[in-house]
Amino acid sequence: MSSSRIDAGGMPADANESPGRMPGGADPSATLVDITMPQMGVSVAEGTIVAWRVESGDRVEADQTVCDISTDKIETEVPAPSAGIIAEILVDVEQTVEVGTVLARMAVGDGATVAAGASGGAGGSTAAGAGPTAPEATGPGAAAAGPKATLTAAAAPTPTAPPSTAGARGNGDARRYSPVVQRIAAEHGIDLSTVTGTGRGGRVRKQDVLAVVEDGGSGAPQPLEEPPLHIESPYRPDPPAPAATAAAPAASGAAPPGTPRVGAAGAAPAVPAQPAGGHDLSRMRRQIGEHMKRSLEVAATCTTWAEADMTQVERVRRARGVTALAYVARATVDALREYPALNAWLDGEQYTRHADVNLGIAVSLGEEGLIVPVIQRAQELSVEGLAARVRDLAGRARSRQLTADDVAGGTFTITAPGQFGSIMATPVINQPQVGILDFEAVVKRPVVVTDADGNDAIAIRSMTILGLSWDHRALDGALAAQFLSAVRQRLEAITD
Repeated sequence: MSSSRIDAGGMPADANESPGRMPGGADPSATLVDITMPQMGVSVAEGTIVAWRVESGDRVEADQTVCDISTDKIETEVPAPSAGIIAEILVDVEQTVEVGTVLARMAVGDGATVAAGASGGAGGSTAAGAGPTAPEATGPGAAAAGPKATLTAAAAPTPTAPPSTAGARGNGDARRYSPVVQRIAAEHGIDLSTVTGTGRGGRVRKQDVLAVVEDGGSGAPQPLEEPPLHIESPYRPDPPAPAATAAAPAASGAAPPGTPRVGAAGAAPAVPAQPAGGHDLSRMRRQIGEHMKRSLEVAATCTTWAEADMTQVERVRRARGVTALAYVARATVDALREYPALNAWLDGEQYTRHADVNLGIAVSLGEEGLIVPVIQRAQELSVEGLAARVRDLAGRARSRQLTADDVAGGTFTITAPGQFGSIMATPVINQPQVGILDFEAVVKRPVVVTDADGNDAIAIRSMTILGLSWDHRALDGALAAQFLSAVRQRLEAITD
């Protein structure tokens, strides 16, 4: 096997090779390679196995799909890192595991074989006394029953997973649900068999259950509100205090927590405010927070702002039926081609400029978090083409139909929180990129304009503020200002 091949988890194949005795009777002359849960987006911390396409003992080719996985943001396929034979499957269908977890192992090399008598699967070959495995998912792409490599409990302990909520499909097949869907349904007393799924193959997604909750329990699918494009931020407001907590002190005549107590001398000693309630951050929020904090610790982040007159853009975009973001994206791509030092990665001390502009667009998924899908080779697209790609990627992000390729390889990112009314922000650089552009609200206000004869006047113009966060390790302020000025000039030069 070539030493440069990358495994399904994004690691070099030789980093995951485990020479020695092969599970399931595989030939010792072969080498084991791990197939791991891939990282798909900054805030994706775990994934669920939807179906296995193979079983132990199957021969696969390089890049052949071995399983389908699902996260809160993406449903995608995991490919085999190279040609070989599946030696053992470690994770059951419907089991949720963290990014980087080994899903299966495959034997590669000239001696890659698995004994025909090997038996047991991901859920049926644990320590003695373990119960029977859950039924495997059925339908296209699901793994059929057959011989699997033996797996000991010490080699791959099976985490306890919440019980599946099963209902009957019209064809008699069992419906299966991810743990997050089961949890929401249990909290709100929803019968999942009555919920219409909008995911792949009619799969019930988190959004489907939340739509039922908002609709008061009806299982009919509800139209999803268009989520905004937004910045990567680890912050969320604290939940409101329960009404009972605030009412109890008033009923008893006691002062609420945090009220200063006045002593004999009239002093009011400081009393720490008591929290009204609290909860641990979700895994997704922790993942985003770790990524943002690491960026601030690693990069020498500076931010430069510039005003841009969007009056012409607003007039033209309405006539064409596209958003202002498409024009900002096109101007950004052109400016990156003029100043390629910003279309780059800085990983440690390795600085790499990219010929293609792979433009990331931060997409908010509401309370579920966010993701940054990437428009590959954005320099080849017109304004209309960019607008179509943004709509497509944002729509597939909301319906969890992005693939791993859709969120990989970004060289520069745009975030657009302005539709909430914000006028200025300091975006955090998406590592290992060296810059991120913040597109803020377009607001009509009076500004001074100068005519062709040099006469000044006050006029109402559609204005915005563009903010560029950049890494001072790779760039200097003059270059950052020149790039931002190039974006502004291109936006203000729009005529049709």
